[in-house]
Amino acid sequence: MTELDHLTIAAHTLDQGVAYVRDRLGIALPYGGEHPRMGTHNHLLRLGESLFLEVIAINPAAPAPSRPRWFQLDDPVLQAQLMRSPKLLTWVVRTDDIASTFLASSVQLGAIESMRRGDLQWLITFATDGILPEQGLMPSLIQWPAGPHPAGGMVDLGCSLERYEAVHREPARYRQALASIGADRSIHVRQAGPDIESHLLAHIRTPDGVKLIT
Repeated sequence: MTELDHLTIAAHTLDQGVAYVRDRLGIALPYGGEHPRMGTHNHLLRLGESLFLEVIAINPAAPAPSRPRWFQLDDPVLQAQLMRSPKLLTWVVRTDDIASTFLASSVQLGAIESMRRGDLQWLITFATDGILPEQGLMPSLIQWPAGPHPAGGMVDLGCSLERYEAVHREPARYRQALASIGADRSIHVRQAGPDIESHLLAHIRTPDGVKLIT
C-alpha cells in the first residue's frame, strides 16, 4: 500500500520556482534545504500532516555530482522547458516497505537510493541515469524513517490539496501501472485530447480559494 507523499515542481532556478508558486498560489514558500549528493536545493509547502509540495532546482553553489541528478534535472531538453516556465514535473508516494513495493511495480523505477537533507535521511527510488519513469507521470517511491512525517514540522500556511489529476493519452495502461504499486487511489486519471500531451495538475486550496498548479 502507498500514499501520496509529495508533489514536485521543477524549476530552472530556485528563485524562479518560488516566484512561479507565489504567482499561482499567492504563497511564499519557506526554504527547505540542500541535497549535497545530487547538487540540488528546494523550498517546501505543507499541504497536510503527511503531504507537501516541493520546488526543486539545481544548486549552482554546490559541486556537480559524479552521476546524473535526480528528477532529470541534467536533461538539456527539460532545462530548456524550465527556462520558459517551471512545471509540476512528477510526484512521490510513500510506503513502509519500499523493497517489496519496488519489486511489485510493473514499470522500472530505477534503484532504491539513500538520501539526506540536513539531519533527515530517507530511501527513494530514481534511475541511475536520472531519467524519470513515464516522463514523470509514474511516481517515485519513498520510505521515511519511523516517527513523525517531515510535513508535520513545516509551517502551516493554510494550504491543502483539493484534487490531484493526471491527463493521460493512455489512461487504462497508466492506471494499471499505478495499481501495481497501489498508487491508483492517489490520483484522478482522465483521457487526454488528441493534441494534448500527458501531464499533471494539482488543485490546491489556499486561504484565497482553490488555485491550479500545472
